[in-house]
Amino acid sequence: MVSRRNLLKTSAALIAGGTASLGDTPNRFAEIEGRIARHDLKDLYKEDLPTPCMLVDQDIFEANLRKMANHCRTTGIHLRGHVKIHKSPEIAKRQIALGGIGVTCATVAECELMSSAGINNILLTRQPTSKNNIGRVIALAKRDPTFGTVVDDPLAAEWLQAGAFSEGLKLRTVVDVYAGLTRHGIEKGAPALDLAKQVDRSKNLKLVGIMGYAGAAAHTHGWTDRLKKSREDTAGMLETVAEARSAGLPIEIVTGGSTGTYNIDSESKGLTELQAGSFVFMDILYREIGGKDDPHVYNDFGMALTVMTSVISHRHPHRCTIDAGNKALLKPTDQVKGRPEVKVENQGAEYGILVWNDTDRDFKLGERVELYPSNLDMSTNVYDRYYVTRGEQIVDVWPIMGRSGAPQR
Repeated sequence: MVSRRNLLKTSAALIAGGTASLGDTPNRFAEIEGRIARHDLKDLYKEDLPTPCMLVDQDIFEANLRKMANHCRTTGIHLRGHVKIHKSPEIAKRQIALGGIGVTCATVAECELMSSAGINNILLTRQPTSKNNIGRVIALAKRDPTFGTVVDDPLAAEWLQAGAFSEGLKLRTVVDVYAGLTRHGIEKGAPALDLAKQVDRSKNLKLVGIMGYAGAAAHTHGWTDRLKKSREDTAGMLETVAEARSAGLPIEIVTGGSTGTYNIDSESKGLTELQAGSFVFMDILYREIGGKDDPHVYNDFGMALTVMTSVISHRHPHRCTIDAGNKALLKPTDQVKGRPEVKVENQGAEYGILVWNDTDRDFKLGERVELYPSNLDMSTNVYDRYYVTRGEQIVDVWPIMGRSGAPQR
């Protein structure tokens, strides 16, 4: 086995432009993969990792989870964290251990992944309409009676009723009401109330609540404007909740919300549960919306996730090339950790460019550079694992949901 000291010497020689042979370094890489499979992470460091790759700062990540858990405990709102951000059972289980009541999923495959990992109280927030998805939803409900889905259309409710009837089960169902996003949600008032009544009288559907996701409010800049937007977009949904309860319908849960509005959703006393997800890692798009205490920077939660890249070419002054490009979801809005003044540019499928003006601060060939991504959902979707770090050391490795084959999407 190549010792860490010898590996450092080899790396230093290469970075210095020397002609040192890699020798048995390829065996080192095979050994690292084997050790990760065995979860033997002793003496494994950032420098040993391939690039580009995703890093999670353990201390910041855990602080984010604790802060949200404490917030929910104090305000009385429940957390049903959204997994589309991380697509990782390891992270979902940590949230539940801190008091989360379950998870929210955007796809059937995410639901299947979480269910297979032993997680209950899963809510699918995207109405299933294809034969394939309805069949898989019914299979999930058959395996786990705590599983539920949403509907925003009477016809979809009929299809779900037929599927549940064929298997002789009761499917927990939430009516999805419009809350500012035109992509989904039945109209407030009579249309939503009629759909809720239809679900409630269906023999094989069990009405459990109402959902209203005010996604347009989540990234509204400025806390005061965000508060106003959130209240406006959820008003109709909350009116429908009141009407449904007055009609005697069993509304157990009112679900929605986001990282951007978490401290608005809990104060409104309308939602019973929060679907926030991005807070576990945070990204640049959220960072720039401004917080309640700071109008310029949203710093309620720390930046726990970075994409680590390597400088692979440096032939021009004040610019260098990194090995994260379009395929790695590099965005011009990404930021270099510790160097916010550096501009990020796209250059191709496998290439990115860093540009700077400070002549006293250069990047060197072979240097590892960490980037804060712009959008977590998109970035995590193109990587296979998270390397969990404490300082330079790798302390854990968590797989990200795979993307090969239809069942994995």
